[in-house]
Amino acid sequence: MVVCQFIEAENFPVAVPDSCEFAESDAEHREQVTTVTVMKTTDGSADFAVGAEKISASDSRDLTEQITHLVDTNLKNLPADHRVVTLRIDKDVYFVQAQYALAAIAASSATDGRLAAVRDKHTAQ
Repeated sequence: MVVCQFIEAENFPVAVPDSCEFAESDAEHREQVTTVTVMKTTDGSADFAVGAEKISASDSRDLTEQITHLVDTNLKNLPADHRVVTLRIDKDVYFVQAQYALAAIAASSATDGRLAAVRDKHTAQ
């Protein structure tokens, strides 16, 4: 599990899972990370962001294609072996909503992915 600091422009409100332990990579790698955020909207759907670029799930174009394009745009000037994508998912987002971000990262030129996850706090022992 990896959680890192995000630049102000990427400061979308996301409720992270409870009881997360934090780890931080070295400074060089933090500068080479593209962040994909999946956040819950007030109506219960999900919106997406790649860096500071927000994508509404209500947009009629293919979400996976849009996210992949933005990820690749953010990664294009990085060395091929240092294309890191960090996926931030609001803890109240269902997989059916987050799957577009996962598919987009898989289809992108990313060479490394990071995801924060935790067991449900009610079932953790």
